[in-house]
Amino acid sequence: MNICVFLSAADLDERYTTPARDFAARLGEAGHTLVWGGSDTGLMKVVADGVAEAGGRLVGVSVEFLAHKAHTGADEMVIATDLAERKALLLAKSDAIVVMVGGTGTLDEATEILELKKHAKHTKPVVLLNTAGFYDGLKSQFHRMEAEGFLPIPLADLVFFAEDGAAALAHLEETMARRVP
Repeated sequence: MNICVFLSAADLDERYTTPARDFAARLGEAGHTLVWGGSDTGLMKVVADGVAEAGGRLVGVSVEFLAHKAHTGADEMVIATDLAERKALLLAKSDAIVVMVGGTGTLDEATEILELKKHAKHTKPVVLLNTAGFYDGLKSQFHRMEAEGFLPIPLADLVFFAEDGAAALAHLEETMARRVP
């Protein structure tokens, strides 16, 4: 499975890097491909290196203004002209999406992917990996959106909240297994 992971390129502490390494190892050991923003910095580097060390494949999609930070060990690296093209390529190259901890760029990617799913522009499973409760506030907001009628589809059909990498990967593998005839 090609799993797109949206996440931070910032250097973060062990509260986030340790679970990220665990998820990366699980992804690589299961033979999956990481599709990510292509960066060789911060948490993006941690996950890419972890997937590669565990035997997984790396497909990066960087953007022109960040190409100087592209991971040199990727099996495939595409350089998009802008962030919109980057997001479209990340979605096109993936079978499933995991949103890990991140800042405004990660949040932008996550909300666009969810908006596209809401409008049936894709049917790929989306997981928000809630490491250290990072997305508790967002999870609460999504429940409020659902309760107050802002979501035209059930929240459970839009996104799955996982508390750890094992639950995230299990959900993706189960969901994808149900799709194969």
